[in-house]
Amino acid sequence: MKALVTGGGGFLGSAIVRLLRARGDDVVVVARGDYPELKSLGVALFRADITDLSALTEAATGCDVVFHTAAKAGVWGSYESYFKPNVVGTEMLIAACLATRVPKLVFTGSPSVVFDGRDQANGTSALPYAHPASSRYSATKAASERLVLKANSRLLATISLRPHLIYGPGDPHLVPRVIDRASKGRLALVGDGTNRVSLTYVDNAAAAHLQAADRLSFNAVCAGRAYFINDPEPVVFGEWLSTLVSRLGLPPIKRRLSIPTAVAIGGALEFVWSTFRLGGEPPLTRSVAKNLGISHWYSIDEAVRDFGYAPPVTSADGFEQTIEWFKPRIPRAS
Repeated sequence: MKALVTGGGGFLGSAIVRLLRARGDDVVVVARGDYPELKSLGVALFRADITDLSALTEAATGCDVVFHTAAKAGVWGSYESYFKPNVVGTEMLIAACLATRVPKLVFTGSPSVVFDGRDQANGTSALPYAHPASSRYSATKAASERLVLKANSRLLATISLRPHLIYGPGDPHLVPRVIDRASKGRLALVGDGTNRVSLTYVDNAAAAHLQAADRLSFNAVCAGRAYFINDPEPVVFGEWLSTLVSRLGLPPIKRRLSIPTAVAIGGALEFVWSTFRLGGEPPLTRSVAKNLGISHWYSIDEAVRDFGYAPPVTSADGFEQTIEWFKPRIPRAS
């Protein structure tokens, strides 16, 4: 099989690439940067913007499946900065798939498209899109997912996978933020810490993409549908955070904020950042505050039933591998 991976230099994208190469598939990557580690795996690399239709068409030619992981993530930025890569980029990729007769498209979606700031327990695909969206990222991911699912046809079978809070060795987002704030004594529990949250070990998220691609066809029950992807059991988030910082040798979490207080602080910081056009992102936003303090965990039963999702790494092993990778990389005071 020959596969195209957009965003193949990213955390999830590179994990997908490694799994594909490990089983002998040919891989083409579209990414903005240069990734020698991918080239060393025998990957063909196209340096291009995700909205460049001609580059996408060239890269997709001869491919049997496309994995679309490229997106602008994060919690802060203008709507346009999210819309162009996430929505226009997806439009261009669908056009490239149709132009080159690629038969399968596996899209990386996000559970944030349904998160409305209220507890979500054992959520399924029956959950509606949140309105209004919790963030500009969520709004544009919902729009791009709609495009992907609408494109499902006899010419192009499509599926959207929604991995939740991906972590693991090399994680550039979740764990590093915890380390940074804990090391500075700024990490706080939002709420009482008993909220349950789904996490996804990176190799499990990558495996789900390959499992979905292998099962996907226009006649498959999974075609044209969205699925939550995460480790089988949610974690109690306060306990998980406390264990993580303890195992990494970081100061224990002593600060606590009620959910209303955290949301109010997030709103105030958003106002300051917007008004004074400050660089970077606020240390807290309203959507992040809600994500930290409210339960949001999802069922994988539909993914197991419809395309055989089988996480290869247990939650316990994934956590241990993450600790082993990050612990020696934490700067220590001399």
